[in-house]
Amino acid sequence: MMSQPDYRALAAKCRAEAELATLENVRERCLRAEAAWLDMAVRQERVVNSRAARVAPALGQ
Repeated sequence: MMSQPDYRALAAKCRAEAELATLENVRERCLRAEAAWLDMAVRQERVVNSRAARVAPALGQ
């Protein structure tokens, strides 16, 4: 199984880059990337929770 990327860490990196950016377009690009990473983190968590909910009954939990 592939390891899951840490989307929240990637989002934090983009936020830090946005805070350091001196050009407005670079700052906006970094903030858009942060939002995308956070969206992917939410989706990933939803999939993990959904999978756990489906597997638990099969394991008798």
